[in-house]
Amino acid sequence: MGQVEIKNLTFGYNAGNNILNNINVKVYDNDFMCIVGENGSGKSTLMKCILGLNKGYTGEIKTDEKIAYLPQMTEIQNNFPASIEEVVLSGTIPNHVRKVWYTKQDKENAKNTMQELGIYDMRKRCFRELSGGQKQRVLIARALCMDTTTLILDEPVNGLDPTIVHQIYTTLDRLNKGKGMTIIMVSHDVDRALEYCHRVVEIKNGIVAFNDIASKYLVQGGKKND
Repeated sequence: MGQVEIKNLTFGYNAGNNILNNINVKVYDNDFMCIVGENGSGKSTLMKCILGLNKGYTGEIKTDEKIAYLPQMTEIQNNFPASIEEVVLSGTIPNHVRKVWYTKQDKENAKNTMQELGIYDMRKRCFRELSGGQKQRVLIARALCMDTTTLILDEPVNGLDPTIVHQIYTTLDRLNKGKGMTIIMVSHDVDRALEYCHRVVEIKNGIVAFNDIASKYLVQGGKKND
């Protein structure tokens, strides 16, 4: 199942100006890890290194090949002129090398995923007409169609209504515990995240300031909103 191991990672966009310094983190199979830290601490930069979007780092990153990524809503095109079903099905495209059409199995997987996330009955609705929480569930469903074992999310509940936040976390918890999916999540919502995650990694000024189980983060005074 999903696993990520980072050894002695150092990265900067400009020479002599490192954003990350000597990062060592291991994500275990079936883990639910929350990465926290203040704005500009390097959280999203770390995610992009893991995904291979940032090149030129020193150190080593080992990853499971089956990783799906859900970026921040601000990075997502919110005006897709496509239906929910079309958006979710598009997640199967990376599973094919030379095929450009959807197989019967693709459609079945998309259907099952939409049913699991409670969006199947609205599958014909246009994506751009949805609320923020509905869009997040659609995009999670799309990510799950990528034949993935590891799901990486960057601020998945930022700006959402508290009720929708609860639904998103419940969904992630179910995927983690019920399906054994490894989840790595960047979040400012530390208090709520601590209710669900197993481990916490805190990035402060480009270094790992904390890396342990969530309960110890609370004991050591971690419960702090960034």
